[in-house]
Amino acid sequence: MRYLPLSADDRAQMLKVIGAQSVDDFYSDVPAAARLPGQVPALPNHEGELQVERHMSALADKNRAAGEGRFFVGCGAYKHHIPASVDHIIQRSEFLTSYTPYQPEIAQGTLQTLFEFQTQVAALTGMEIANASMYDGSTACAEAAVMACRVTRRNVVILSGGLHPHYADTTRTLCEAQGIEVIQLPPAVDGELELAQAVNDKAACVIGQSPNVFGTVTDLSPVADAAHAKGALLVTVFTEVVSLGLVKPPGEMGADIAVGEGQSIGVPLGFGGPYVGLFTCGSKFLRQMPGRLCGETVDAVGQRGFVLTLSTREQHIRREKATSNICTNSGLCMLAFSAHMTLLGNKGLTHLATLNHETACDLADALSQVKGVKVLTPRYFNEFAFETPKPADQVLAALEKKDVLGGVRASRLFPGAGLDNVIIAAATECVTPEDIANYAAALAEVLK
Repeated sequence: MRYLPLSADDRAQMLKVIGAQSVDDFYSDVPAAARLPGQVPALPNHEGELQVERHMSALADKNRAAGEGRFFVGCGAYKHHIPASVDHIIQRSEFLTSYTPYQPEIAQGTLQTLFEFQTQVAALTGMEIANASMYDGSTACAEAAVMACRVTRRNVVILSGGLHPHYADTTRTLCEAQGIEVIQLPPAVDGELELAQAVNDKAACVIGQSPNVFGTVTDLSPVADAAHAKGALLVTVFTEVVSLGLVKPPGEMGADIAVGEGQSIGVPLGFGGPYVGLFTCGSKFLRQMPGRLCGETVDAVGQRGFVLTLSTREQHIRREKATSNICTNSGLCMLAFSAHMTLLGNKGLTHLATLNHETACDLADALSQVKGVKVLTPRYFNEFAFETPKPADQVLAALEKKDVLGGVRASRLFPGAGLDNVIIAAATECVTPEDIANYAAALAEVLK
C-alpha cells in the first residue's frame, strides 16, 4: 500500500483542533536564527535511489576512521581495543532481537543482564545504586542536574569550568525548559576546586568533572564538603570510564550523584555514537533517579528472578508525573559494556587503566621535548592539554597531512576563551611507542 501524505484540508482540520495557525507554531521555541526560511540550500527536491546512494557514499568517503593512521583524539570519546568476543556476545540472537523487558516472565535473560550491568557500574563508581543506563554521558549529566533540583527543591545549578562543553550545553537545554538557572564558571584547566567557593545557599547542586575536559584529575572531596554544608548536592562527571580503574571513585569523594560516559568499555567510536550513559547515586535518592531500574526478587516458588521496579511504563508516558522523560536505555551498548567489563574483571581493568596512564605519560614526555611545547595539565590520566607557539587549528591541519590526528583544539570547545594555541591529546593502550615517536617528530617539523 502506497504512503499518501495528508491533504491540505486534512492539515487545516488538524491545526484547527489543536488551536494552531500553522505548522510553524510548533517551532516557536526554536530561535529564528536556527531556522531556515525555506528549503535546505543546494539540496535537490528528489533524486533516484542510485544517485542518492552514490552521493551518500561520496560523503562517507570523506570520513576518516580512527584506525586509519596515528590517532590521539579524545575529549569524551576514546579509541580502545575491544575483544572480538564482545562483538560475538552482543550479536547472539537472544540479545540482538530482544525487546523492552516489560514482561519479566519471558525476559529474564535481558533483565539479568541489566541487573549485572547496574551492579558493575555501582561497584566501578563506588556508589550505592545505578540505573540501567542512559542515552549517553551528556544526557545523564543533564538528568542529574534536574534530579538534584527535585531533591533539594532549589533551582540553581553550578557547572565547573572543566565540565565538557557538550555536557554543559545539554544540561542548559534541559534546565532552561524547566526554569532552572544554570551558572557556568569560566574555562579552567585546573579549576574544579573553585566549585567549593562558588556554591551558595540557593544551589541545588554543583557539577564537577574528573578527569575534566582538559584531562586534569582532581579529588573533589572538598567540593562535596562545601556543597553539603550549604545543603547542595555534588554531582561528579567522567567522560573516560577507564580512569576509574586507577583514580579515586566518585563514591569515595562524597558524590551524591555520579554520571558519565561508558563508551570506552565495549563500545566503538562509531563516528559519534550510539554510546551508553552511566548514572549512579546514593540509595536515599532511589525514587528520584531517572530511567529504568532492574531489581532482584523471587518468583512464586522462591526462585531468583529479575524485574523492572519502581518505575512503570505508564510513568514515562504521563510526562507531567514522571521523574524523567527518558523511557528507554542503550540496551545493546549496555550489553557490550557489561560483556567487556566481565572479561576484564577488577584486575584487568586496573591493568588497562595503568597502560593508559603510562602511555599518556610517555606522550607528554615526548611532546614536552619539542621546542615551544608546554604541557598545561598538572595531573592527568590518559589525556592532557598542551600549548604550542602556533594556532592549534594550523598545527592540527599540518599534522593530519603527516598522517597524525593530533587531538582536539580547545578553541573548538571554548570559542573566544583565549585557548587558540591549546590542543587536547589522548593516548590509550592502542597507541604504540612508534606512534608517539612519529607524533613528536611530526610536531617538531610543524613548529619549525
